[in-house]
Amino acid sequence: MRVIVTRPAREAAQWVQELSQQGVRAQALPLIQVGPVPELAPLQAAWRQLPAFAAVMFVSANAAEQFFAAKPASASTSAFTAEGALQPRAWATGPGTTAALLRAGVAPAVLDAPPADAAQFDSEALWVRVSHQVQAGSRVLIVRGRDAVALDATGAADTVAPDAAGVGRDWLAQRIQQAGARVEWVVAYQRTAPVWLAPERSLAQQAASDGSVWLFSSTQAVTHLLALLPGQAWTAARAVATHARIAQALRNAGFGRVTESRPTLRDVMASIESMP
Repeated sequence: MRVIVTRPAREAAQWVQELSQQGVRAQALPLIQVGPVPELAPLQAAWRQLPAFAAVMFVSANAAEQFFAAKPASASTSAFTAEGALQPRAWATGPGTTAALLRAGVAPAVLDAPPADAAQFDSEALWVRVSHQVQAGSRVLIVRGRDAVALDATGAADTVAPDAAGVGRDWLAQRIQQAGARVEWVVAYQRTAPVWLAPERSLAQQAASDGSVWLFSSTQAVTHLLALLPGQAWTAARAVATHARIAQALRNAGFGRVTESRPTLRDVMASIESMP
């Protein structure tokens, strides 16, 4: 059995390595490309305002990495450290984002995320963990990504594309606002569809019907796949999705067998091994 890993290239390489160590034949086929945003001023402004926020929510590991990569030299060195003030808190929805924040130097004492045994890692599980922190009048910053935007003839960005995968974070923003707090947003990275050459296209076409198991961690990856292979039949395809929303997107796309899994290596392995 072959597993097709659709995460962005760096994350896909790590998953391929970990799956291979478990004896699984895995191959990377990234369906999302991730890069920094060209305009750093909003990120740097967010860094300077950090003490005013009660919490900063990072939607993904990419959001955490790009946010810290944009940290200006003048920013406070005590933000997110146990030695500094305990405001702002750092919020993460899952283990990947948590690991990225720890690598960036965030102290565990100021980091909030769903517990390791949570049924699912998402905004709903995070809210159970942090809702008591949100007070009327406080400010919460959400660090997110966006779809890449086109540039006009002057080099200025056209209308910013909406965050296509933002269902969970929009739900979280609504809960925060209902609690009387103010939600602010900053874009830390942008996503694009990959550019496929003949080898990638051939691999995807084969994996649509040869018994391979596709591993999806984003609804946007599903969208990109359908755009890259228009007209492809997916009734014979099998997939593991790391969230119910992703699983539904795959079923809507016509995938014949879809299994939901928590986004941990152990759970993904169990889901793969249980597929007929």
